[in-house]
Amino acid sequence: MKDLIIVGAGPVGSHLAKKFSEKGNDVLVIEQSDEIGKPLACSGHVSPDIWKFVPEDKRDRLEQNQISGARFHDDGDEYRFYKENETVSYVIDRVELDRVKAEEAQEAGADYRLGEKVMDVNEHDRYVEVQTQGDSYNAKMVAGCDGASSTVRHKLDLPEPDQFYQGVLCFSDEDDSGDFVDVFLEVPEFFGWRIPRSDSVEYGAAVPKGEEPMKWLDRILERYDVEKQKVCAGAIPIGPPSTVTSDRVFLVGDAAAQTKPFTGGGILYGMRSSDVASRTIDIDSPSTLDTYEKGWREELIWDIRIGQVIKSSYSMPSIAQKMGMWLFQGEIGVHMDRPTSLFSLAQLKSLLRRN
Repeated sequence: MKDLIIVGAGPVGSHLAKKFSEKGNDVLVIEQSDEIGKPLACSGHVSPDIWKFVPEDKRDRLEQNQISGARFHDDGDEYRFYKENETVSYVIDRVELDRVKAEEAQEAGADYRLGEKVMDVNEHDRYVEVQTQGDSYNAKMVAGCDGASSTVRHKLDLPEPDQFYQGVLCFSDEDDSGDFVDVFLEVPEFFGWRIPRSDSVEYGAAVPKGEEPMKWLDRILERYDVEKQKVCAGAIPIGPPSTVTSDRVFLVGDAAAQTKPFTGGGILYGMRSSDVASRTIDIDSPSTLDTYEKGWREELIWDIRIGQVIKSSYSMPSIAQKMGMWLFQGEIGVHMDRPTSLFSLAQLKSLLRRN
């Protein structure tokens, strides 16, 4: 019997596998895809915090471009937000990130099973049984790191995230090393984007249920007179459910809706929650799952709450959006993954310099 089975070999699942393996646990990672990182389902636009979770000697494998600001587009008007002579975010190879994190986990001792789809998860008094299409495995605990449409969450009847959005993205073969991303606010309740990746450009849109994401993506592509290639799609969970744990099972990452409400990004929030899990959970003591439940919420709660306030601005009338962007446009002191930085000294100084 394994100590911990992790379902899902994305960057969050592999980071969790690494952390628990380093503690001496016998860890098995089960991934339904035959190849780590594929199919691609989300963007690779991340804050500088990503480098806290990637070995220095692997950075060159991931980094594709550096971003210093963003242009927000609303009904023909444009508003620029930037940091002078500073990198706000990075564009990375998202597939390569999955591979790097899996390599780290395996080096730490984690075992991987690829091409096995989890069909059922059953909790017992002293262990959890995970059934795949071809085998059955037992472990003291199970971690669901299997994304927005988590099988683990579904099989354990754990509550769903507050809401889901549908994201779709594609790539063009344009050469563009520009240091600004573009954000399009005409997309209902969320936004569309254009991200330069040096040897290509990523275009995308995310919409609520009932909208057609491809329709909004096509509208963005028409602006630049490009045709879509390599289309990818995925669900985006927003709003953590009331609980992400059961007796011997816990969720991490998108499965737990540990995401930024205003962008849908979950890589860094999932990584931080994985660190909380490794600090608080004792595999031999199921009661410590309560400590994890409390710990990850303390880690992320204010960023998520403020992120939800920012997200609500997407549904405001255009005139209100424009007034807000006019007020804050220019040099900023905000951290991409920490919306609490809206109230930081750095942001206050940026506002004062403009006025």
